[in-house]
Order: sequence, then C-alpha cells, then structure tokens
Amino acid sequence: MQIEVVKSKIHRVKVTGADLQYIGSITIDEDLMDASNIIQGEKVQIVNINNGERLETYAIPGPRKSGEITLNGPAARKVAKGDIIIIISYGILDFEKAKSFKPTLIFPNENDNSLT
Repeated sequence: MQIEVVKSKIHRVKVTGADLQYIGSITIDEDLMDASNIIQGEKVQIVNINNGERLETYAIPGPRKSGEITLNGPAARKVAKGDIIIIISYGILDFEKAKSFKPTLIFPNENDNSLT
C-alpha cells in the first residue's frame, strides 16, 4: 500500500504579490524552494492563515534573496499582499517507508521571507 505524506513545507511566509493576469502558479524565491526541497513545476497546496482559503497550484522559481511569494492567475483572487500563508507539497511513499520519512520543513522570517 502507498500513502500520501507531507514532503515539504514552507511555514508562514508573507505574500509579496498577487498577479491575476499571469498564466498561473505561485512564484517562490528560489532560495526558499531549494531549502524546502520544492522543485519547479511541483504541485503545492497553499493555506492562507488570514482567510482560511486552501488551493492547489504549482511552483515556479523567483529571484534568489528576493523574498518573493506571488500568487499568479486565478489563485491571485484567494490572497492579498501581506497575507501569511503556508506552502505544502506531498509525496507518495510505500506505507512502511512513510513511517520513518522526515519531511523538509522551513520557517522563514515572516517579515521579509528570508531564511535568517
């Protein structure tokens, strides 16, 4: 049997932009993507702390050290600049392997989304 488990989590980052006209996705500072083990094109769940919205989209890299967290396309209607969100990705593992799997969790600075 296989089960879906949390693979990566960027906990409590501030939304820096919302671009309704962009084709879709969430733009994430590439340093945050690397630190959290999220890759370009990976499906992610977004949980908005401010309004309770949950949505799924895919990750694209933003400029390093920019702190950028921008929701693009229709997802832009679910957030406001300054909202605090959690970004989660999941993986499918064999049940026994899942018992010992350790996800990558990062806790950036909420003020500027930096890793320091």
